[in-house]
Amino acid sequence: MDKKLVKAFNDQIKNELFSAYLYLSMAAWSESKNLPGFAHWFRVQFKEEISHGMKMFEFLVDRGERIILEAIPQPETEFSSALNVFDETLKHEKKVTALIHSLSELANKVGDHAGVVFLQWFITEQVEEEKNASFIIETLKMIKPDSAALIMLDRELAKRGGG
Repeated sequence: MDKKLVKAFNDQIKNELFSAYLYLSMAAWSESKNLPGFAHWFRVQFKEEISHGMKMFEFLVDRGERIILEAIPQPETEFSSALNVFDETLKHEKKVTALIHSLSELANKVGDHAGVVFLQWFITEQVEEEKNASFIIETLKMIKPDSAALIMLDRELAKRGGG
């Protein structure tokens, strides 16, 4: 594999693990606000991001490349509201989308066909990630912060599978 591409994959492993750490922080914040359904949703998201990082880890292993783990920065820990935490989620997912697109462009530029095909799954996944966050944001915009509707949404988010 092209060395720049290997480095970019290593960077993205760090980014995926940072995403997991960020979502775990959001789960902790949600717990502190007595929103266990929101916390559950973010825990599921945490597990997904770990699995994304591990997919990239295994891809490099399968290609005979060395993984160099980088430091993961501390995530944000304070949010002003349920709407704010999901606004930050969408903002973060858009950043991840841009990173995945750049990685895919690099794989294409260096002619790494296996990398291009592998990254297609992540490109499709990012469409779903942004859609899910946007849907919750639009729902939150329709409800008052301290209304019963927030409790109903919390209960709905608690039903998310995968965690």
